Amino acid sequence: MGLFGGSKNKAPAAAAESVTLEDGTAVTPTQVVDCLGDSCPRPQLMTKKAMSKMVSGEIVEVKIDNPTSMEAIPPMMPELHGTHMGTVKTDRYWRVIVRKN
Repeated sequence: MGLFGGSKNKAPAAAAESVTLEDGTAVTPTQVVDCLGDSCPRPQLMTKKAMSKMVSGEIVEVKIDNPTSMEAIPPMMPELHGTHMGTVKTDRYWRVIVRKN
């Protein structure tokens, strides 16, 4: 398939795990977008695609291990009618949590 046509052989994302944000709020994402191993602009495009299919109030977790992509997601939220709720660092990647407005 094409560059962004899903030709990656990743297993479907497991059920979303609860995420505790910096302010102590625990949220459970509606959807997980696995962008581990991907570089710009794929994480941004995959986030945009996921957000376009969501309804108001739904939460998406974007798993990213690329620092540039991680920094690019929060500023995109206004144009995607979303809110950056927080970014949680794990040992190997970031969990960027965003909500559709």
